[in-house]
Amino acid sequence: MTALGFLYPGHSAEDDYPRIEQLLGSDIRLQVVHTDIGEDAHRVDALVEMGSPDRLAAGVGELRLAGAEAVVWACTSGSFVHGWQGAHDQVRALATAAGLPASSTSFAFTHALRELGARRVAVAATYPEDIAALFAAFLRDAGAEVLSVRGSGIVTAAEVGTWGEEQVLALAREGDHPEAEVVLLPDTALHTASHVPALEKELGKPVLTANQVTVWEALRLTDRRVNAPELGALFTKEPIVQV
Repeated sequence: MTALGFLYPGHSAEDDYPRIEQLLGSDIRLQVVHTDIGEDAHRVDALVEMGSPDRLAAGVGELRLAGAEAVVWACTSGSFVHGWQGAHDQVRALATAAGLPASSTSFAFTHALRELGARRVAVAATYPEDIAALFAAFLRDAGAEVLSVRGSGIVTAAEVGTWGEEQVLALAREGDHPEAEVVLLPDTALHTASHVPALEKELGKPVLTANQVTVWEALRLTDRRVNAPELGALFTKEPIVQV
């Protein structure tokens, strides 16, 4: 069995994780530990505090006891808000505190784009415009060409967590760009685990969502690859066969 650990801020769309575990359909277990969210606000100062070293370190003991082989900070805005270098520092501190390979959802998006061989992206975000722009800047630092950025002006994760499939589909449609190879939905507070096939069918291209890429990143850290078509194109790319 492979046990994967996730530090998830507060409570909003954490039920995506048991859903994803079910869709993986193998010997993989997803262990979620909730971190103290502090102030629920998509605002720079609140997000910086949400992803502070002390808040993340507080949850790693429970993940170690659960046998986690890797840990991912399951929060996009609470990682990219630190900037490219700051997000690297955050992950290094988390790896040190946990004694495990570590990453964050922001880096999961950049690694997933590389896995898909995609560079031109559209961002469809629930965030306010200024926070969505910070995510776009992070992606550009990773080498992506961000063709469009749509913010929705939602301030709290609690509100995002109430969105249903129709709202998620509308967000993706409105945030798409005709020249984008992939559309990114970056908020882990958004329920998307059950909607990826519908999203990709609607847009006719791969769609990367926050909780989806977060789990994929944890699998990457443990050198596991699972073919799970119900989780989208990212989970159907086959490994290179060497003869």
